[in-house]
Amino acid sequence: MTASPVNLKGVTSQEDCAIKIRNLESKLDSVVCTIKDRKELEKHVPMPSEVIVQYDKAVTLWSMHEQIKQMEVAVEEAALSSSKRWQFMGARDAGSRDELRLVYGVSERTESDGAANLIQKLRAINYALGELGQWCAYKVAQSFLTALQNDERANYQVDVKFQESHLKKVVDLLHCQLTEGAAIKSETVSVGEHVDEVIGAAVADGKVTPRVQSLIKILLKHQHTDDFRAIIFVERVVTALVLPKVFAELPSLGFIRCASLIGHNNNQEMRSCQMQDTIAKFRDGRVTLLVATSVAEEGLDIRQCNVVIRFDLAKTVLAYIQSRGRARKPGSDYILMLESEETLRKEAIERTDLSHLDGTSVLNPVDTASDSMYQVESTGAVVSLNSAVGLVHFYCSQLPSDRYSILRPEFIMQKHEKPGGSTEYSCKLQLPCNAPFEILEGPICSSIRLAQQAVCLAACKKLHEMGAFTDMLLPDRGSGEGEKTEQNDEGDPLPGTARHREFYPEGVAEILRGEWILSGRDSCQSSQFIKLYMYSVNCINIGNSKDPFVSQISNFALILGNELDAEVLSMRMDLFVARTMITKASLVFRGPIEITESQLVLLKSFHVRLMSIVLDVDVDPSTTPWDPAKAYLFVPVGSEKCVDVLREIDWTLVNSIVNSDAWNNPLQRARPDVYLGTNERSLGGDRREYGFGKLRHGTAFGQKAHPTYGIRGAIAEFDVVKASGLVPARDRGNINEYQYQGKLFMADSSWDAKDLAGMVVTAVHSGKRFYVDSICCNMNEENSFPRKEGYLGPLEYSSYADYYKQRYGVELIYKKQPLIRARGVSYCKNLLSPRFEHSEARDGEFSENLDKTYYVYLPPELCLVHPLPGSLVRGAQRLPSIMRRVESMLLAIQLKDIIGYPVPETKILEALTAASCQETFCYERAELLGDAYLKWVVSRFLFLKYPQKHEGQLTRMRQQMVSNMILYQYALNKSLQSYIQADRFAPSRWAAPGVLPVFDEETRDSESSIFEEESTPSSALQKDSLDDDIDNIQEDGEIEGDSSCYRVLSSKTLADVVEALIGVYYVAGGKIAANHLMKWIGIHAELDPQEIPPSKPYNIPDSILKGINFETLEGTLGIKFQTKGLLVEAITHASRPSSGVSCYQRLEFVGDAVLDHLITKHLFFTYTDLPPGRLTDLRAAAVNNENFARVAVKHKLHVHLRHGSSALETQIREFVKDVQEELSKPGFNSFRLGDCKAPKVLGDIVESIAGAIFLDSGYDTSIVWKVFQPLLDPMVTPDTLPMHPVRELQERCQQQAEGLEYKASRTGNIATVEVFVDGIQIGVAQNPQKKMAQKNALVILKEKETAAKKETEKDGEKKNGSQMFTRQTLNDICLRRQWPMPQYRCINEGGPAHAKRFVYAVRVNTSDRGWTDECIGEPMPSVKKAKDSAAILLLELLNRNYPIKPESK
Repeated sequence: MTASPVNLKGVTSQEDCAIKIRNLESKLDSVVCTIKDRKELEKHVPMPSEVIVQYDKAVTLWSMHEQIKQMEVAVEEAALSSSKRWQFMGARDAGSRDELRLVYGVSERTESDGAANLIQKLRAINYALGELGQWCAYKVAQSFLTALQNDERANYQVDVKFQESHLKKVVDLLHCQLTEGAAIKSETVSVGEHVDEVIGAAVADGKVTPRVQSLIKILLKHQHTDDFRAIIFVERVVTALVLPKVFAELPSLGFIRCASLIGHNNNQEMRSCQMQDTIAKFRDGRVTLLVATSVAEEGLDIRQCNVVIRFDLAKTVLAYIQSRGRARKPGSDYILMLESEETLRKEAIERTDLSHLDGTSVLNPVDTASDSMYQVESTGAVVSLNSAVGLVHFYCSQLPSDRYSILRPEFIMQKHEKPGGSTEYSCKLQLPCNAPFEILEGPICSSIRLAQQAVCLAACKKLHEMGAFTDMLLPDRGSGEGEKTEQNDEGDPLPGTARHREFYPEGVAEILRGEWILSGRDSCQSSQFIKLYMYSVNCINIGNSKDPFVSQISNFALILGNELDAEVLSMRMDLFVARTMITKASLVFRGPIEITESQLVLLKSFHVRLMSIVLDVDVDPSTTPWDPAKAYLFVPVGSEKCVDVLREIDWTLVNSIVNSDAWNNPLQRARPDVYLGTNERSLGGDRREYGFGKLRHGTAFGQKAHPTYGIRGAIAEFDVVKASGLVPARDRGNINEYQYQGKLFMADSSWDAKDLAGMVVTAVHSGKRFYVDSICCNMNEENSFPRKEGYLGPLEYSSYADYYKQRYGVELIYKKQPLIRARGVSYCKNLLSPRFEHSEARDGEFSENLDKTYYVYLPPELCLVHPLPGSLVRGAQRLPSIMRRVESMLLAIQLKDIIGYPVPETKILEALTAASCQETFCYERAELLGDAYLKWVVSRFLFLKYPQKHEGQLTRMRQQMVSNMILYQYALNKSLQSYIQADRFAPSRWAAPGVLPVFDEETRDSESSIFEEESTPSSALQKDSLDDDIDNIQEDGEIEGDSSCYRVLSSKTLADVVEALIGVYYVAGGKIAANHLMKWIGIHAELDPQEIPPSKPYNIPDSILKGINFETLEGTLGIKFQTKGLLVEAITHASRPSSGVSCYQRLEFVGDAVLDHLITKHLFFTYTDLPPGRLTDLRAAAVNNENFARVAVKHKLHVHLRHGSSALETQIREFVKDVQEELSKPGFNSFRLGDCKAPKVLGDIVESIAGAIFLDSGYDTSIVWKVFQPLLDPMVTPDTLPMHPVRELQERCQQQAEGLEYKASRTGNIATVEVFVDGIQIGVAQNPQKKMAQKNALVILKEKETAAKKETEKDGEKKNGSQMFTRQTLNDICLRRQWPMPQYRCINEGGPAHAKRFVYAVRVNTSDRGWTDECIGEPMPSVKKAKDSAAILLLELLNRNYPIKPESK
């Protein structure tokens, strides 16, 4: 259904029309058919049944009409007298009048300003009185009055008060005739049969017209229509607005949910977003009835209706056809309402009946002038005289604005008298100040209406030529018009968001590739030499450890096929091996070596045997696959250096391990559980096996287990192991005559006891491995089995032999044989993450809190000696962490070479490492700097390249260039996903050459619950006071994936890495390096100086220049402007009448970016050691509207603001008062959350002034910083940065207090925040701004906390259990002083299960005085309260030692 072939301008004949129809056929891929009558059309297209409803003529209320008309005359006279006063002052246009408001101190608008608006309203009321009745007219008048009273200008502007006084008279006049509950407000309306009676009475009184009565009856007839959707077409906006109010007060129409739909080109305009929202509600059923003007006839996607009512008849055939077409549902009604006494019915039928037009042409256009339309050739989009005015209104509504400025076009008409006595008109169009142009003169036309249309058509053409309109003749909003969302239509996360995650293959540096690793696979090995390179792994221990095993490790070397870069050799890796010791690891080049294939096969076998045990993967050297993409080997080396590097390799050890017969026993290989079919991990003594989390503080009382039995027991029952033949049978012989003579009978052989220390043994009854610490000659299998701690009952096991017999059914033979004292072999750990909270603790200090080493006592006859020595295994457990860092660095070097700009490799590695890796560095600091620089460079580029585009367009274009989705695509294009390190290193998922990790469902299932089962009792383990046990630390976050060569990355991580790379390149090489990186990645934001358009000329009237105190303003800024127009523009708000001066929005766009960049750069380079999170908080506190607004007030920049809104003036005045009160209080409020929210305009002018300085200085950012550094002083520092009040309240509620929560709600414009402790409300705050309400609730909370503390001190008691937030207060002090977080430890935990008591101690490491004394709290029923009890004592200690109180801000 379209009228475009007929209605287009330029269609002058049937031939033209036919051409248009053919074009339409082609574009829509359709066929146009001609019909003779409607019946044929109805066969193909659902047609509504047309119904004509007649109503009686309304009674005229002459007295009321006359009184309202007399009021119109009075309004005109008052306006005339007011305008004469202004004419005397020489102000004849709105712009000059507004200037005089400042120049002469005249601050109020006059009655004449509101007269025209009021007269329109009075005429609308009069219309409603005649057409709809007295009650509807009263509703119209009342809505006008309510809107005025809600106007924020009501208390300050004379024109508003003038309108209000007259409207009150009209409301009183109409209301006096309406009795309470009269007319259709009667409750009896809810009963259907009484409707006629009640409405009829209202009609008789003139309160409702018969027309409205008939409309209500029509709607009631459709009460039970399925899926009811209806549109009522009306002519006047006032009718569309008042009818929904009428229907809402009729209980009988409760089945209707009604809304208005009106266009832009009127005083009661509806924004496009409101229109689309209303249509969306109509589509999904939240609205079932639309009362619409002609705007709903075409051009909007409105769903099919089953009832369409023409309340006012269509004026044209086109309007009739289009409105009827809205009733497209089968069985729908199209209802025409007509007065019964008029001939309108006949005229309407004649207008819409086409049968009498046979053989005649009806396609002649009304206006065929060539300048009556504008068409875009590329798209065919057309704007005509009829649609141009609405399009200009729509364009103005899309311009950036705030609530202080309503942007609409202004039309200034000029009359031209012709000699013959006829009159012609021309129109001057004035657009808002942020449009590409402001004034446009239109041609002289025969009527006012035509003059307005002509100038709007010319404006549309010019806006399209300037790029403000798209080729579809719609306002250009810039790229990326869609709303920001996290999901697509299917609910899947969008690319660029943190929730969008995908699998990517892990990258391997090309330098590690080597085909040599495949050599030696054939049985016939050649004698040809293979040239390789050897690098020794050098480890230097920093600090001391009482655990000898930490330092008793073997030396290793790395063999590669290529020579490594010098940057890798200069790298030092921190390995966190123990609490009090860090190992500095590095690679040292030993030289090239040449080995034969047979030697290579030997080294490969050793490498596989070693790493299979370290990584717990059962592979065989003869069958394991080798990947040339990752070719290197680990080999053991001696401590002595040799001239011949090849001789440094410990070939004796290699041969003995490779050729050992022990590998034939599955118990000695990795994963014996797989061989036995029980699927249990084989390594012993791990925290995962023994549940040390419960054992550490003696909390595993009553648990039944044994020293070598894991949480799931052994890998198999002992009889299963024995039956498998893996343990050789023993001849019992003369066992009673056994005497220990230095030899021990093991499970399969005998060993000298002196050779056993330092070896690894495998317990055959459990399959777990242990390091041998010593042989306990004073203990044997007949020794009494130790009691459980605190257990005083009868002994469960009489001896170790009795224990093994009862528990396993193992009859020990050599009961006089000494026991082996051993400790478990742990899983391979990630040593790159700081696994210990306080690695800086000094030797011997606080040692009682450190993890103990747990030893077990094993019968030798149940142990197999493993072919790998203990020192070799411990040394090899460091290799995965070292190679992870080496592989990461090699990838960073490879990426640096691809980018082609010299930057330190360590910085690139930092930019590629996510915080989730939990290493000592990550990209977050660099990302913060890169984000600000990228935003700045792109903003400058867009600002200079597109001088005609407004701030809204520029913002959307910038978003399109720097959004996470775009950066994510750039990262994929450059394959950055292969270089990124985004997961915490887990050796269990790491692929060593020849030893690929294996994952199966059973393994994952068994390990998922590995901490939940039975634990070893503390009584069965002997504790020695060693200060470290690296084996007992849980490996957090080790989540096994399906494959080692794939990992999951979020697309936001890829986008963050792009920004981090920009940041590190900017740090290393400044703008040149950063721009080089951006160009390489695909971000083209450099503008050739020759491409920069010339700056626009400023022709500012002298009247405006005289009203600005340039001397004071430039004195405040400390700079003289070369182009004064830039400064004028920077302080001009959009609410100010233009007078040739643009508003500050474009300057604010570029100024915001330059200040963000400069402040971020300053903080980044000033606080080089600040953690990323604190740096982010610091930036957020410095770069925000609240802070900038206070800068404006502090330096009195707000007094120079040029605006035209009294409401803005009032808010600024209130805010200035609030800031002055703030400044009178002690402390530094870095987050600037006062009781009054800062007007955004004040922050905007600070940014716009920065933009003006940047342009005036020839694009020099250093001058901007020179001006703004003193203005921003004092800037927030880490010492003055408290936690954000809102975040502090949230964290207190969620973490730091038991039973504490807050609830936020909103009623109307007021946000309410309630604070509860244990379900009892202790504070409530209300504020229009939710953030303010949260801040006020926090203040109330702190006041109560302070009062409670004073009361406690007064009573002289320590009410530890009732203290609130003490740990949070302590954390805040540590954050402000940049101390490490407080260290808590459990002193004691005891009591029955129903009445547990906890005692905790706390201390903190101060930066200037070292560790504080340990403060031990009182026994408490919960861990939280026990920690609070200790924290209170430490707070008191800090208060005595440090003069500044913790509560001070």
